[in-house]
Amino acid sequence: MVTISASENYENLKKVAQQELGCDLFGVADITSIRDSFILPERVKNRYSRAISLGKEVLLSVLDDIQNAPTSLYFHHYRQLNVFLDRAALLLATKISAAGFLALPIAASQVIDWQNQKAHVSHKKIGELAGLGWLGRNNLLVNPVLGSRFRLVSILTNMPLKNDTPLAFACGDCHRCQVVCPAQAIKDTPADFDHLACYRKLKEFRDRGLVGQYICGVCVKACYGQKSLADFQPEAG
Repeated sequence: MVTISASENYENLKKVAQQELGCDLFGVADITSIRDSFILPERVKNRYSRAISLGKEVLLSVLDDIQNAPTSLYFHHYRQLNVFLDRAALLLATKISAAGFLALPIAASQVIDWQNQKAHVSHKKIGELAGLGWLGRNNLLVNPVLGSRFRLVSILTNMPLKNDTPLAFACGDCHRCQVVCPAQAIKDTPADFDHLACYRKLKEFRDRGLVGQYICGVCVKACYGQKSLADFQPEAG
């Protein structure tokens, strides 16, 4: 029986995720320090020591439609990205299972505790541990290239994989998200983020019928990363 190293497993899965499945981000996290926070039975979560974090870009062209509130265009894009990520996680988990290891894909956007707005796992925390970004002032992950313009999904696994290294906070002097936040929830430091003010504004957007979920997109548009709309070719003619 040929034994494949953790590094080889990592590179093989990364290739599949990015080249075959079309994911933009791939990282692996050691989750032993955060397993207790998972809303899963003890016998289930204790089977897994690692999680794969997959990310897909939110298109700048869709964010262009947003001013100071979410739009139906953004809401549809948001849902389609979740569908894309759920399918990618399922296909990658299937490959891991075929190799003889456990793999549990966790839905990209599935709230199971509405009162406290919690899911089975925190994709954001897993993505942070997987080195996909740092926790920004906007309470979202900030990737060095994409900013906060991406959605995440996670796969718990016991496959031997090398772990990625978390990134240090690097928002620096950028306060674009803070300036435009419609809830004024974003402060100078991530620790001071006003979760209740953000939640109240998200609830207001939903109650007004703008979107069907607790989403906004205003700070995502502000945190666009290394590429802006100005980098695209203008319409010919």
